[in-house]
Amino acid sequence: MATKSEVVFEDFFPSMVEKLGADGFVNELCNGFRLLMDSEKRVITFESLKKNSAVLGLQEMNDSDLICMLNEGDLDGDGCLNLMEFCALMLRLSPDLMKRSMFFVVLH
Repeated sequence: MATKSEVVFEDFFPSMVEKLGADGFVNELCNGFRLLMDSEKRVITFESLKKNSAVLGLQEMNDSDLICMLNEGDLDGDGCLNLMEFCALMLRLSPDLMKRSMFFVVLH
């Protein structure tokens, strides 16, 4: 959870959707996934997350924290995040966006 002096990138998701539209936002999520993924395995592994975490300003996170992040989104239990798991995790981390998304789904 972000404190008053700390900004978490998920906090910007609702405004990103408004600015980019749904397709643009999904495209940005895909870009984020590609940035963090292991290019040979095509998934986010512990190693690729650790290697690329500095890009997101997460260089201070220890191995245990990174493993917890992976476990949080790993729905199929393979120890990695595929694109769908990554996107689902990012949406779950933005409760305001989830409320808006559910409202949109109910309306359509």
